[in-house]
Amino acid sequence: MSTLHTRRIFLRRGLTVLSAATTMPLFLQRTVYALNNPKDSPLTQSAAGEGEQILVVIQLSGGNDGLATVIPLDNDDYRRARPQLAITKDLLTLGKNNSIALHPNLTAIKDLYDAGHCAVIQGVGYPNPNRSHFRSMEIWHTADPQNPPKDGWLGRYFDAQCKGDDPKSNPAPDAAVSIGATAPLALQGRKFAAVSFQRPDAYQWFAGNRSVNKRMKETFTKINDLAPDPALSTKDSPLIAASSGNPTLDFLERTALDAQLSSDEIRAVSTKYKGGIAYPATPFGQQLQMVAQMIAGGLKTRVYYVSLGGFDNHSNEKPQHDRLMTQLSDGIAAFMKDLKSQSNDGKVLVMTFSEFGRRVSENASRGTDHGTAAPLFVLGTPVKAGIVGDHPSLNPADLDKGDLKFHTDFRCVYASILDRWLHADSARILGANFKTLPFI
Repeated sequence: MSTLHTRRIFLRRGLTVLSAATTMPLFLQRTVYALNNPKDSPLTQSAAGEGEQILVVIQLSGGNDGLATVIPLDNDDYRRARPQLAITKDLLTLGKNNSIALHPNLTAIKDLYDAGHCAVIQGVGYPNPNRSHFRSMEIWHTADPQNPPKDGWLGRYFDAQCKGDDPKSNPAPDAAVSIGATAPLALQGRKFAAVSFQRPDAYQWFAGNRSVNKRMKETFTKINDLAPDPALSTKDSPLIAASSGNPTLDFLERTALDAQLSSDEIRAVSTKYKGGIAYPATPFGQQLQMVAQMIAGGLKTRVYYVSLGGFDNHSNEKPQHDRLMTQLSDGIAAFMKDLKSQSNDGKVLVMTFSEFGRRVSENASRGTDHGTAAPLFVLGTPVKAGIVGDHPSLNPADLDKGDLKFHTDFRCVYASILDRWLHADSARILGANFKTLPFI
């Protein structure tokens, strides 16, 4: 079994079961005994350098209704298609633009736009759109509408930084952090897999009670006949063995040590920073607060991934979508305020996306069904504010079977972020050259 394949399996499975140490391979105990030894740090992988740009991805799960988010003004086609759902009052205008406005609850997005820190990218989609949640989300995550690979676009970005089989020169797992039960496909590479947790205090090695630890330690030492390495042994960890001579085993041990040290660091920094910024008491607000805490703590994480769900509104859409727009706006408002108070706002870029928009016409249940193209936002101090692209036509003659026709390929957004923000080779990562957009 190749070391890369082994590492990938270990990271994808191991990082999510760190609390089940008593059922894990015994060689991992050797890693745990070494945690307090300062000479262990050279064994760990290196993360991205301090001070580098950070990307925060906000996934709007379920298919956000773009026509109830960025709303066409004085458009008869819009009002005819949505006699119950058309939003015509209290809209938030965007500067001198007189063709579109924002949902009334997106006050934070409006404020960012007015301050020059928000780009609205319209008509985003891809050729031959798929209206399945699973398939379309897979397309967005992998950046391949035809033959999606098994890795994600950001996973490939981290893969591109990996230097062969040597973990000491490759990005550590906490170079990308996802707030959730499992890391999204977007963050999975062939060599790299991200850290994922719902709460920082739950992301840790749990080795059970002391008697179990002692038995496992004794059994592990006996089975493996490990000779202690005097150079690494300490009073608290006397059984630190030298290299096993097995490259695959040594590789896994270093990976396990790196995972443990990552969990310790993440828990430490996430509890240290208080900030004083009031976040909304919603799961989404709490996710962004955790991200802000980790950024303030100086983690070398390059990409954070959070999500806001509930957008699949086939019936009685308006009250639910109104609530979601409030949650999105309030969470972003607190997050941006927090970043500014940390003086970290200049190194953070935020991107929203959803797997698809909704159909132009409302259905008989005062909801909307799965559609195609939709707008997305890019937010932050580094953003060049403005509206990118025209709003897709709502004229029935211009629709594709009742859906909007996209005019901005989502991979152009990715290419812009990869090239201009993460300083990567987007053509290598996306498999082709895509036009970059002027929002950074």
